[in-house]
Amino acid sequence: MSGADTDEGFDPITLEIYWSRLISIADEAAAALLRTAFSTIVRESNDFATVLMDRNGDSVSENTGGIASFSCILPRTTKAFLAAFPPETWRPGDCVITNDPWLATGHLPDFTTVSPIFHRGRLVGFAGSIAHSPDVGGALWSADCREVFEEGIRVPPMRLLREGRRNEELVGLLRANVRVPDQVMGDLEAQVTANQVCAARVAEFLEDAGLDDLQALSRALGARADRAMRRAIAALPDGTWRATIEADGFDEHVTRIACAVTVAGERMLIDFAGTSPQVDRGINCVMNYTHAYAVYPVKCALDPFTPRNEGSYRAIEVTAPEGSILNPRFPAPCSARQLTGHLLAGAIYKALSTVIPDRVIAECGGAPTMRCLFSGLDRNGDRFSQILFASGGMGASPHRDGLPTTAFPTNAGAGSIEAFESVAPLVVWKKELRPDSGGPGRFRGGLGQEAEIEVRAPGPLRLSLLSDRRDHPASGILGGAPGAPAEITISDGTRPHPKSRTTIRPGARLTMRYAGGGGYGDPRERDPAALREDVRNGYVSPAAARSAYGASE
Repeated sequence: MSGADTDEGFDPITLEIYWSRLISIADEAAAALLRTAFSTIVRESNDFATVLMDRNGDSVSENTGGIASFSCILPRTTKAFLAAFPPETWRPGDCVITNDPWLATGHLPDFTTVSPIFHRGRLVGFAGSIAHSPDVGGALWSADCREVFEEGIRVPPMRLLREGRRNEELVGLLRANVRVPDQVMGDLEAQVTANQVCAARVAEFLEDAGLDDLQALSRALGARADRAMRRAIAALPDGTWRATIEADGFDEHVTRIACAVTVAGERMLIDFAGTSPQVDRGINCVMNYTHAYAVYPVKCALDPFTPRNEGSYRAIEVTAPEGSILNPRFPAPCSARQLTGHLLAGAIYKALSTVIPDRVIAECGGAPTMRCLFSGLDRNGDRFSQILFASGGMGASPHRDGLPTTAFPTNAGAGSIEAFESVAPLVVWKKELRPDSGGPGRFRGGLGQEAEIEVRAPGPLRLSLLSDRRDHPASGILGGAPGAPAEITISDGTRPHPKSRTTIRPGARLTMRYAGGGGYGDPRERDPAALREDVRNGYVSPAAARSAYGASE
């Protein structure tokens, strides 16, 4: 089937112009969300996404800098909304929400909002957004709960707005179950605003383009993305490649991810059979999230330049055994599902390293992300809930050293420390690169960082930690060495549980050492000039240069 046969009558130049404009609409919706959000999680740390979808709930365009897993999941959630609320029941001004982990992004802190788009009185599409809420009640954002019921309030698909009128009963229920209701509702209102901006711009676009709806354009753009991915897969040899990685898990229960990647013509199957069974702690990863973080790394490796939409992933099938840590049965706890889901890219790249060694990277020290959440009362007696977003180092690539303190496969940002300190009784005394943390290799893994945070609250705070890489640092690839492991300490000499809640007292300082990325290739093949520059900059100590790279005095 030729490209012309699937472009629905649009010429290639017009199609490219329309696609760019639809991406800009999603970006404008994202800007509206950023500018009106209350929490630093959205405003500073980028933990959100906006997506434009057609009448069927298939994605047409995504905002450029959104969280990849959110963008991939939003169409699935919208289809669940359409099953609960058929197309003919939607009205202008509606907005439906959920945070159900199995229908949406895999844990309760993320709220999904979807609004209909009408043009000339007809439903033509949907505007959707997802944002990590500053609180959902329950046991904070934590990894140590035994069931999802402990992790916070779970909202099934419900109308937040009906024809522009707020569902005050739902709003009252939410406000009564969260610690920082103004921030929670402020962010939800920002998501509604983002959807409204998207809907208005789509109506303008359809008028300008002379189109009745998005359906033909959506099919054409989806087909283009599908063809690009199929061509990329077809360029690989047929076969099956396997890899296994281990993670810290919870206490003595180490978790194992087994991955088999099969290429057959222009299709790919990623099968996680052999992965650890689900556990009674919140590191389980629901299938929506597993699918998103399996297909996105493939997209990055094989087809990085074609814009993403629904067609990007049609050629990739993802399976995981029901009842496993990658496809748990309800009501498994899953609040810290990123501690498992972020590892999938490393497993997939390890499996494909001998097939496409020039397009994969080593494991990342920032995968999974390490987070600390502080909650309590500030100096004015007001409740606060604040998360430090920071990252370890990226894995090294075939062409360059890994980026320091950069997240992948998520792209949540660190945000401003000044903003972090302005909304919580916390002082960040140190946030600096961590020498010798990048895994040695022909190309060095990205450096982690060290952050030191002092509690300045009038009383004790609740501290929730979500971390991994303490016992299983990021592995190198194709001869590269692992990066440095993660470490967490308190100034009194104690080492808090890396995946649990604890109390931290005024004056205490929490030190978090973020893991480094794995190295790529044999360290003895590293360019001597690059190694000398590392030593000069303090990234690698002279002792490590001698022991890890074999450098002479």
